[in-house]
Amino acid sequence: MGIVNRTRDSFFDEGRTWALEAAVAAGLEAARAGADLIDVGGVKFAPGEPVPVQEEIERVVPVIDALRSALPAHVLLSVDTFHAAVARAAIEAGADLINDTTGLSDPLMASTVAETGASLVITHSTARPRQPLPQPQYDDVVSEVRDFLTSRLQRALEAGIPRERIVLDPGPDLNKNTLQTLEMLRAFEQYSSLGLPLLAALSRKDFVGESLGLPKEDRLEGSLAAAAWTVGHGARILRVHDVQATARLVRMLEVLAGWRDPAGPLVHNT
Repeated sequence: MGIVNRTRDSFFDEGRTWALEAAVAAGLEAARAGADLIDVGGVKFAPGEPVPVQEEIERVVPVIDALRSALPAHVLLSVDTFHAAVARAAIEAGADLINDTTGLSDPLMASTVAETGASLVITHSTARPRQPLPQPQYDDVVSEVRDFLTSRLQRALEAGIPRERIVLDPGPDLNKNTLQTLEMLRAFEQYSSLGLPLLAALSRKDFVGESLGLPKEDRLEGSLAAAAWTVGHGARILRVHDVQATARLVRMLEVLAGWRDPAGPLVHNT
């Protein structure tokens, strides 16, 4: 899943894809580099002033519309939003998936996704949308994240979303400090045991930087290591800034696991 942020204040690209043309070009490039999904966001997760729903729609819908016209059908489109109204508008423009990083904070989100036939990512986070949560506390972060995902999964199912259209994301770094995130990632298989595909959003995050003592621009290798770890423990979607490097990593893991044939040509010692 390649990331395209149509924001002025995004964590990593810092507004480089704010312009509509730049956002569309970034999505096309991500697909050329190997992304199977393009995730378009108009509001960052981090705390800040609210963005009006209509403005968020005006940020993401033109990108979705342009990408759906330009990309082959097998490349799916996702929208990172916690507003049901934005989700509906994006789905009408061609989005296949809603990536809700607030775990269904909008009471209309589940029913909206169910009505439109789209798919849904349910992510663990505990604060109100765009509100800070200083010094987050968990008695057992692994089990509390699992319980949250189980509860929100049930809410989605009751709204009428089929299980086969739901993905779960334990939310590394989201309302968690580095030690809590690492504890959760060490037990990542606890979430795959819920029987649904897992999304791992790890790319360039602070837990990588604090683990290695590196700024965000130097976190590629750490991000790739974390990606490999989660794939080995059940992740099936990786949300990333560095599509080409991650795609090559995943393809090599698939070859090693016997899930993919070598690309060849096979000339070594033959």
